[in-house]
Amino acid sequence: MTICHCTWCQRRTGTAFGTEVVFEIGQVALTGDSVGTYRHHSDESGRWLDVAFCRVCGGNLGFTLEAAPGLRTLPAGAFDDPAWVDAESIQIRHVFVRSRRSWSDLSPLVEQYERHFRTS
Repeated sequence: MTICHCTWCQRRTGTAFGTEVVFEIGQVALTGDSVGTYRHHSDESGRWLDVAFCRVCGGNLGFTLEAAPGLRTLPAGAFDDPAWVDAESIQIRHVFVRSRRSWSDLSPLVEQYERHFRTS
């Protein structure tokens, strides 16, 4: 799971961060006519993110990233049973903590990156 504190995720979610569970692209299928996409280009790297959303309700359906081919995210809050999203059973990372909100506390038990862990 990635908890992203970049300003775009703050705007996208309307809160302090975006929380996405990461899957291999073959593990997830988004189907139906109501699935829409929006391509966002990072103002820092220029790379794209394809954000999926429900055309009926506007709900977040996660995204794919140019920087991580073969992976797809789903929003952590979208699962019927969120109990399986547990820090003891999955790896959790905070990214772009350099732009986190001052009122957003971070656990010292979770990996933290000033930028993204994929950034060299």
